[in-house]
Amino acid sequence: MAKRTSLKIVSLMAAVLLMGSGGAPASGAAAKAKVAKEKQLVLDWLSRPEAVEKFGRISDTIWEYAELGLQEFDSAKLLADTLEEAGFTVVRGLAGMPTCFVATYGSGKPVIGLLGEYDALPMLSQKGRVPKQNPVVEGAPGHGCGHNAMCTAAVAAAIAVKEAMDKHALKGTIKVFGSPAEEIVASRPYMIRAGLFEGVDAVIDNHSSSGFGTDYGVGGNALFSTIFTFKGKTAHSAGAPWVGRSALDAVEIMNVATNYLREHLPLTHRMHYVILEGGEAPNVVPDKASVWYYVRNTDERLEDMYRRVVDCAKAGALAAGVELASTRVISAIHQRHANKAAAELFQKNIELVGMPAWTEEEQAFAKALQKELGVEEKGMPSKVDELQAPTGMFVGGGSSDVGDVTLIAPTATITFPGLVPGAIGHHWSAVASFYGSTAWKGLNAGAKAIAASAVDLLTKPEELAKLRKEFEDYSKKRPYKPFLPDDATPPNDLNKELMDKYRGLLEKALTER
Repeated sequence: MAKRTSLKIVSLMAAVLLMGSGGAPASGAAAKAKVAKEKQLVLDWLSRPEAVEKFGRISDTIWEYAELGLQEFDSAKLLADTLEEAGFTVVRGLAGMPTCFVATYGSGKPVIGLLGEYDALPMLSQKGRVPKQNPVVEGAPGHGCGHNAMCTAAVAAAIAVKEAMDKHALKGTIKVFGSPAEEIVASRPYMIRAGLFEGVDAVIDNHSSSGFGTDYGVGGNALFSTIFTFKGKTAHSAGAPWVGRSALDAVEIMNVATNYLREHLPLTHRMHYVILEGGEAPNVVPDKASVWYYVRNTDERLEDMYRRVVDCAKAGALAAGVELASTRVISAIHQRHANKAAAELFQKNIELVGMPAWTEEEQAFAKALQKELGVEEKGMPSKVDELQAPTGMFVGGGSSDVGDVTLIAPTATITFPGLVPGAIGHHWSAVASFYGSTAWKGLNAGAKAIAASAVDLLTKPEELAKLRKEFEDYSKKRPYKPFLPDDATPPNDLNKELMDKYRGLLEKALTER
């Protein structure tokens, strides 16, 4: 599929896209602010029309691949090849995951890590920049969280930093952690367990957004992702049902029990499930059934809540007279603990880069999508966000395996624009947003903020020292204890059947368009 989207540089198109993209304005702002020459280099390098075009095309190509977690073979290869061609040393297939890689440039201290993820979501296929629901392939995956832009922003930033290291003989190491399966939170705990983050001094994470900013403090939910499988006995459902023992009954009883459990859980909890297997024909008592649970809560409450859900599974097996054959933990992760000193540093570079200036066509698309969704038709944002401090109130929310990284190295997240305000995450409207010129501008602005922050950490030991001191003090109070069981293994099989079904259909549809 890579050949379908050419990476040929179209200078005129890129020059048009660059106008107001945070490139030329950033250069002017940098000169007025007397930005260090090393930082100015990365801003200028990423402002070049060929850079805007190249990395925009890579993002669009990964959007088209739309590969589910741990099946991102084309996406991971494109990213790893791009880094390798730029001079990075790339090691692939790490931590037991074929689509995991680490790319390294430089040597010695400090070691600065950049995170990139590239998996899509099931059931979200949608044509890009079309403001009405219109799938490329009905039921196929789609990039409803902008991971195509996120991984590309990290790669673009890393290569820009490499150029500055070469030009100005900067000491240190830059690493890109190619992290698969973030949507099923199933790579970073395994990567940490494999020692891939050992020796890293600081980590810059990034995430797509409708805004351009950063924050600090505790956020998101910790999570256990587990598949419960029950084993019973087959029988004729009408002729001799008393001979059988229904594994599906156990799943349904478990689900009833967990739904009663909700009444007695704190507001912060989240719990959801899908039945993966429940039999093949109504006239045969199913001897095997499985259900996949996400159990979410705060770090402090998660393990106790999870134990209660496991008790519900045991109760279902007991009531149905079947065996709880396996409790397969896919992943288990912590909340995010974002470093304040890192966020403060990142915020300065976000303000330096500035919000992209959107064209009339980009604003028209945004307003058309907002109209379709029934939200305020205000178009794309014009200003960067202020630094977000903790609110003091937590009522739950999503999860990311970046949380574990925040507990083993000082980390914060740069969120960059591209998502139309009012569009819904994990929804066709987000997929429509993350393709084309708006996404190109957003990831380019994000790459600049990432690269500028990495340069600061490489060249300003006093800034890195602030991050490290805060992290070390915090670690004394919150030492890292993985939730992931020692016997858990990466679920490399989990999405294979779905991707085998849709990969060719997506390629065919996009080739014929």
